[in-house]
Amino acid sequence: MSTSTTLRTHTCGELTAANIGSTVRLAGWVARRREHGEKLAFLDLRDYSGVMQCVIDDGTDARSEWVVQIEGTVTARPAGTVNANLPTGEVELTNCTLTVLNAAEPPPFPIDQRADEVDENIRLKYRYLDIRRERMQRNLRLRAGVNAAIRSAMDEQGFVEVETPLLMPSTPEGAREFLVPSRKEPGSFYALPQSPQLWKQLLMVAGLDRYYQIARCLRDEDLRADRQYEFTQLDAEMSFVAKDDVLEAISRAVVAAAKSATGDAPPPIERITWHDAMNRFGTDKPDLRFGLELVELTTVFSGTGFKAFATAASIKGLRVDAASYPEAAAMGRNKLDQLTDRAKQLGAKGLVWMKVGDAGALDSPVAKFLSDTEKSALVAALGATTGDLLLLVADEWSTTCTVLGQLRNDIARPPVHEGPYRYVWVVDFPLFVGVNPTTKKPQPGHHPFCHPHPEDLAKLETDPLNVRALAYDLVLNGWELGSGSIRIHEPELQRRVFQLLGIDDETADRKFGFFLQPFKYGAPPHGGFAFGVDRLVAILAGEENIREVIAFPKTQSGLDPMTNAPGPVEATQLGELGLRTLPKPAN
Repeated sequence: MSTSTTLRTHTCGELTAANIGSTVRLAGWVARRREHGEKLAFLDLRDYSGVMQCVIDDGTDARSEWVVQIEGTVTARPAGTVNANLPTGEVELTNCTLTVLNAAEPPPFPIDQRADEVDENIRLKYRYLDIRRERMQRNLRLRAGVNAAIRSAMDEQGFVEVETPLLMPSTPEGAREFLVPSRKEPGSFYALPQSPQLWKQLLMVAGLDRYYQIARCLRDEDLRADRQYEFTQLDAEMSFVAKDDVLEAISRAVVAAAKSATGDAPPPIERITWHDAMNRFGTDKPDLRFGLELVELTTVFSGTGFKAFATAASIKGLRVDAASYPEAAAMGRNKLDQLTDRAKQLGAKGLVWMKVGDAGALDSPVAKFLSDTEKSALVAALGATTGDLLLLVADEWSTTCTVLGQLRNDIARPPVHEGPYRYVWVVDFPLFVGVNPTTKKPQPGHHPFCHPHPEDLAKLETDPLNVRALAYDLVLNGWELGSGSIRIHEPELQRRVFQLLGIDDETADRKFGFFLQPFKYGAPPHGGFAFGVDRLVAILAGEENIREVIAFPKTQSGLDPMTNAPGPVEATQLGELGLRTLPKPAN
């Protein structure tokens, strides 16, 4: 790829010993200036590709972040001055002529790795300077490579890229939406898309067969490390497919994206059912990089006289291995009390802890309530050895799973980007998750358009909470990348699901009529998926926060320090839209 332009023959980071003797012209920013004596100075010139050391006349005026052009001869660095940490470290530019293209004020923070310590609000206020840094350049170019790899993988599989509307009707069944007032229809509003879900299913009705889009989506939700108001996702839909077809197509795109970022393709993506994920890891976002799997202990204590265990529907245990986690054996009472408090915060009635001593002896306030047979069976079931810490929760099944699953993560989970990349498909989610306390109707697990598992259709009305959905999530190192499902394409089955949710035909037509009407004209079986590009790139770039891989993100409070958005607008604009603002509530 040629980077030659009128103002430069090469970029700063591409010159090597092979270019010695060449006269070249570079352009970029002054990264650093060092006085050398003998009326000479070293100037490090930086652009997106790297840094080149240039030897200039000491009287030449060129300061930090000035934009300059330098013409000179590529020369080998003197013996003992080679910088092995730089790709250009064997050479320097001499006999230089410098032209100032633009002077600059001193920047508010150093344009190097030291800016990592600068307050994030300052970095975001001057994001155009922050992006000059090597870290941000690397992250954004890695992101571009991931997007290109995704597009290539989807194109190779016959997917058609289609752009869907950004102004759409409000569908307030999911997360909170951003609304856009209509000037032409005062009092009416568009919504910005939370996803292209409706449009992509209509494209399947339209016979497009395979659709994809690297889509911009928006949700008005609380922000944290892995969430922004605006986010980007790979959105895809396929016709005449079963679950395995969708998983295979998306897996190919994910593997291509990972290979473009790391140079290595990850191993085939594992699969686990939702029920097994909850049983083994206590979460539907399992992190497979470390052990500490949960163990079912209900049968061990089936005849126990210990009251707290005797009445429990489920008893689960977590063994913290002293060999892998030496702090387990040394954990004092204060730390154990903190774990107990944490378990209660997560919804457990309490937490039983036991330390394993020599010959399987158990040190615990509750050990005296257990029989020798129960103690031996407990140690055997957990595979415990001397020094291990055992944590037990007795409660409803969902509580024992989620509480111990969170404690597992609290104790041993490494940062999301560390260690190997462990992708896993979580499949066969519940179609419904619990009962709405107000309506007394089942609540959809993903959304009301997920197709029930064919083997469970007979239980739809009689045992809805035990019906599986043809729904699936993709998880990487404990972060959910995205989710999808096979959709309901039969109007009668959709009506049955709506009735279970308490949505009658009239309400369904009012809320979803524009979406459901086309299905009467021959909708093919179809399914799809969407995964977050921001989250995937963050992990592949070694970042804990998706803001580090987004060019212009919002702060955690939803503000943009650079543009001061959101802000007030003129009264005339509000008048054109038929809007007025209410006074801020008193504190």
